[in-house]
Amino acid sequence: MNLLRPRIVLLALFVLFVIGAAISTAFGVETERAVAVAVLGGLTLLVIGLSILGRMAMHWRILASMGVGVVGGIAAANLGSADIVADTVAPMGKLFLNLLKMVAVPLVLFSLVAGVASLNDTSKVGRIGGKTILLYLGTTAVAIALGLLVASVVRPGSSITEETRQSLLSQFSDKAQEAIDKAGAVEGQMGVWDFLISVVPTNPFGALAVPEMLQVVLFALLLGLALTRLGAAKAEPVVTLFQRLSDAVIELVHMVMKLAPLGVFALIAGVLADLGKDPEKLEEVGTALLSYMATVLLALFLHGLLVYTSLLAALSKVPIRKFFRAMVPAQLVALSTSSSAATLPVTIDCCEKGVGVDEEVSSFVLPIGATINMDGTGLYQGVAAVFIATVYGMDLTLGQQLGIVLTAALASIGTAAVPGVGLIMLVIVLKQAGIPAEGVGLILAVDRPLDMARTVLNVTGDATVCTIVASSEGLIEADAGAEEGSAGEP
Repeated sequence: MNLLRPRIVLLALFVLFVIGAAISTAFGVETERAVAVAVLGGLTLLVIGLSILGRMAMHWRILASMGVGVVGGIAAANLGSADIVADTVAPMGKLFLNLLKMVAVPLVLFSLVAGVASLNDTSKVGRIGGKTILLYLGTTAVAIALGLLVASVVRPGSSITEETRQSLLSQFSDKAQEAIDKAGAVEGQMGVWDFLISVVPTNPFGALAVPEMLQVVLFALLLGLALTRLGAAKAEPVVTLFQRLSDAVIELVHMVMKLAPLGVFALIAGVLADLGKDPEKLEEVGTALLSYMATVLLALFLHGLLVYTSLLAALSKVPIRKFFRAMVPAQLVALSTSSSAATLPVTIDCCEKGVGVDEEVSSFVLPIGATINMDGTGLYQGVAAVFIATVYGMDLTLGQQLGIVLTAALASIGTAAVPGVGLIMLVIVLKQAGIPAEGVGLILAVDRPLDMARTVLNVTGDATVCTIVASSEGLIEADAGAEEGSAGEP
């Protein structure tokens, strides 16, 4: 009976939406817009129902809400009501995104300070850090090479005509020039000393406010090490405080995740409605870039299937099925937000509760990964470089391709704190390979949906490295997630 009443309320609200749409139509509001309001209202209520009434695991609720968001976004675009989505639905997604970002930095600070200060052997920090950086750089280099290989075999862009090329370049020339300008400003600041200076915060509170995740990690690491030098008696109250704050923030993550179905629905609906504002233009661009998109997605899939599973099988005792099942909530949130940093709290929760990674490892490895791990982005740059070169009638030599791998891998660290890092890195890579930098405009039309896909791979790569490092240190629980249906479940 308690479950029946909320359903009746939702049904009544849906009826009110339909009646309101009918009244709007009667008083002169365009029929299509009235229908769009009714459809979006009904779908929003359906997702709210999934959030508060659903008894299925969280990842199924998120997946169902994502499907509802696809329907809502496409319906709004076809009814010429993308502005309604932008004004009424998309803000809910931004609210969810901001809530995730709100808890990310405190979670990193509190959990990392508590974890490092609790270590009896401080040499673990250097050992874990070395393994982490090596694995992140290694997997990124492999991803870039795989992207180049797949693109060289498929050769997307070979069917692009001169007319289509000029059309794409003219449509996105302003955005392309903006990326080129940003890359020019960054190129001169990619040296080793520049990177080390940028990692050390002049004001830790400023780093927390921006946020600068690498600076936050370094400050938390040094503060944790300083606490270990105070002695157990003096440090214990402070360490206990940070541990309790970490527990509180994790509980806050669970609270925020209750809104995940609604937030994911709003984000997906907003993206699709925005893409569908001009259906004819979208169809033209989509057809021209279909082979490029398919090549990127194929390479992303192969990297996840071959590289991550092989690493997990060889270097970790965690069953592959268990790992990927535990990471589903984080992958779905990554797909909808296109942000590794925003997904970080969910990734940490999935690794700890679902995979069984100890907090000492997850609080250190995952924040670094969210900042510098660029598996998906690097792979996309490899495919994009071959695609743009093919459109311009250029054949990349082996030396140029090796240069792309090296440049993109190093740029993933050198440009770690720069907003819009994907396009900036791509411009740097294109310049290094002698490919016209303005060619970045050729792929901007489909950058957002591909950004969603490559963020999923980035997050999965973060979790893979975290699991491997934890396994090598013996800091992983074999029976984690056995009683929970899925990680990330409050």
